Amino acid sequence: MDPVADMFSGIKNAQARKHSETLFPYSNLKFEIAKLLKEEGYLEGVKKIKDGNKFKLRLALGYDDDGSKITEIKRVSKPGCRVYKNHQHIRKVLNGIGMAVISTSHGILTDNQARIKKIGGEIICEIY
Repeated sequence: MDPVADMFSGIKNAQARKHSETLFPYSNLKFEIAKLLKEEGYLEGVKKIKDGNKFKLRLALGYDDDGSKITEIKRVSKPGCRVYKNHQHIRKVLNGIGMAVISTSHGILTDNQARIKKIGGEIICEIY
C-alpha cells in the first residue's frame, strides 16, 4: 500500500462529504506534505496529535464559496514507478494555477520553489 496515496484519497473523500477535518496515521513525509499544502492555502490546519501510544495527523480542510479548495490531487510518483525531474524539466501545473509537490535534497518543496532554488527531485503529486 501507498500511505501518501491513501492520504490523498482520504482528503478527496472527506471533501466530497463536506467534512471539516480528517485523521490519518502520522508519518514525517505526510506531515511535511500537509504543512506545504497549508502554506499554499489548500488546507486550513495541520496538527500532530497523540492517540494512545501512537500519533495521528489531523488535517482541517479548506472550503471557499465554490466548494473545496482542492479540486484535484493526483499522485505522480508511485512506489513502483518513481518520477524524477531536474529543475529545468519541472512543468507548471495548469499553467501555474496549480502546484506540484516535490521531494528534494532540501526537503519537500513546491514546483516554483524548486525552480527558484534550481534543484530537482521526485515529483510526489500535482494539486489544483
